[in-house]
Amino acid sequence: MAAFLISLPALERNARVLAQTAQESGAHMLLALKAFSTTACFDTLRPYAAGCCASGLYEARLAARHMGGHIAVYSPAYRPAELEELLSFAHHIDFNSLPQWQRYREQCLSHPRVQSGELLLGLRVNPCFSTGHTALYDPCVPGSRLGIPAEELAGADLSGISGLHFHTLCEQGAQELVDTFRAFEKDFGALLAGPQIRYLNMGGGHWITKPDYDRAALVELVREVRSAYGVEVYLEPGEAWCVHTGVLRARVLDIFDSLGYRHAILDVSASAHMPDVLEMPYRPDVFAVRPAAERATGTPAVQLPGESYSPAGQPGELPHTYRLGAPTCLAGDVIGDFSFAAPLQVDDVIVLDDMTHYTIVKTTHFNGVPHPALQLLHADGRISTACELGYADFEHRLG
Repeated sequence: MAAFLISLPALERNARVLAQTAQESGAHMLLALKAFSTTACFDTLRPYAAGCCASGLYEARLAARHMGGHIAVYSPAYRPAELEELLSFAHHIDFNSLPQWQRYREQCLSHPRVQSGELLLGLRVNPCFSTGHTALYDPCVPGSRLGIPAEELAGADLSGISGLHFHTLCEQGAQELVDTFRAFEKDFGALLAGPQIRYLNMGGGHWITKPDYDRAALVELVREVRSAYGVEVYLEPGEAWCVHTGVLRARVLDIFDSLGYRHAILDVSASAHMPDVLEMPYRPDVFAVRPAAERATGTPAVQLPGESYSPAGQPGELPHTYRLGAPTCLAGDVIGDFSFAAPLQVDDVIVLDDMTHYTIVKTTHFNGVPHPALQLLHADGRISTACELGYADFEHRLG
C-alpha cells in the first residue's frame, strides 16, 4: 500500500537550523500549519518552534491542542462565531481588510484578553511588490484579495491595531525578503515606526533550511528591523520545517503501451495526493527501488536499509521511458514522463521525493482512490504507522 514516510531525524535537522536562526536574529519562528500539520511529528518540532501560524479556526485549534506556544492567526475573512472562539486563546489575530477590522473592532477591543495585552490585533498589508514567478502563489498580482494596499490605509482609524503582517514569498531566498521589506518600508515605514505597532509578521515562503539560503542576510535584516523600529519580528515558514524530510512510496499497478507512450499506473494520484505537481506545476524527483545488491545510486530524502535507489531521468535520457499516471478517471492526472535504467515491473516500488510539505495537508479521496498511510521513520530505524485511512473514512466525509 502507498505511504507517506517522514523522517523524524530529518525534521529535527531542519528544526535545529530554524531555531538557531531565530536565536541569532531575535525573530520568533512559527510553524505554518498550512504547509505541514502532521500532529504525530509535533513532539519533534515543539522544542524548536515558538508556536504556529494558523489560517483559521481549525488550524488554530490544532495548534492549541497539539503544539502550544504562540498562536498567530490570519484569514481573508472571519465568521462571527469563529472570531469569538479565536479571541479566547489566540495571541495574534490579523485582519485582511479594513471592512473586516471595522466590523469586529468593538468586539475585539472589548475582550478581556485584548484589554490585558495577552492578545494583539493586526492588519495584513500588501506591499504590491512581486518577486515570484508563479501567479497562483503570488499575493501581489494585480487584483489580489490578500492584504491592504498602502493607499487604502490613508485616513483610516487604526486605533487598536498593534501589528502589521505581510506575506509575499514562495520558496524564495533572503534577498527576495530584503527587497520586499524595502518596498514595504517605503509605503508602510511611517506606520511601522509609530508607537502603536508592536510586532511585524514577515510571513512565510522563506527557504531558510535550503543549503544555499543566505541565513546571515536574514539575521541581519531581522536585527535591523528590531533595532530601527522597536518591534517584535515573526517569521512563519512552512516548507522550511519539512523540506527534504519525507517521500511518498508508491507501487506499480500496471504497465502497457497506448498512443505512442509506455504507461505505468501507480497506486497514487497527483490530483489527490500531491496536487502541487499539477497546480504549481512541478516535476518531482523520482526513484525506482532496487535491491541493495544492484548498487544503484540515488539520494531520496528517506532511505531504508536493504534498498538501493535508481534515479529516474528525463524522457529518453535513460533506456526505458514511462508516463507515470494515476488510477483515476482524470485524464490529466499524470505525474510526468520519466526514464529508468532498467525496465519497470508490476509491483515495483517507486519513491517520489520531498513529499512532506503541501502534500499531506492537501490530500483528498478523489475518485475513491485509497489514501496513502502516514508512517514515521525514527532515529533508531524503526518505522511506525501514525495514520492509516480506509473505506470508512472515505464514506464518512461524504456524508
